[in-house]
Amino acid sequence: MRRIIVYIATSIDGYIATKEHSLDWLFVEDPEGDAGYDAFYNSIDTVVMGSKTFQWIMEHEGDNPYKGKQSYVFTSKTREDTEDVQFIQGDAVSFMKNVQAQEGKDIWLVGGASIIKSLMEHQLVDEFIISIAPIIIGSGIPLFQEMNVEQRMELVDMKRFGSFPQLHYRRK
Repeated sequence: MRRIIVYIATSIDGYIATKEHSLDWLFVEDPEGDAGYDAFYNSIDTVVMGSKTFQWIMEHEGDNPYKGKQSYVFTSKTREDTEDVQFIQGDAVSFMKNVQAQEGKDIWLVGGASIIKSLMEHQLVDEFIISIAPIIIGSGIPLFQEMNVEQRMELVDMKRFGSFPQLHYRRK
């Protein structure tokens, strides 16, 4: 079974974006090297995200940075699929169970918080790789929304990339 992995950065106070969905705070200081990104990126063949995350990426990257990977974007609006991205309406849990059961490499759950919450509540997130940016932003969108689940995790690894610690947890 393919693993669903959240590979993400947070502020010290646990936010993944500002209230306006901005990630600009994340780029104030660079980690040393690529913070393990290339190795992680090569271990996956599928990326999954919400529409707000996708919108921010497209506004700031100008193009889909995940070309060559199967990309799914969950949205409440009808959107036409592109060559690189399939837009999904409906139940993320059922859809992700089907994707997870298919042959392939691991799946990167890029964000956002509501999709993470939904999949966590159904025990579908297998691992978290969390880089912590050396900034406190005070408010915003937390990585973990209030949810009806308690999940024990085991620490797999800890690394340091400059001022960015990175914690790797696996679901027990």
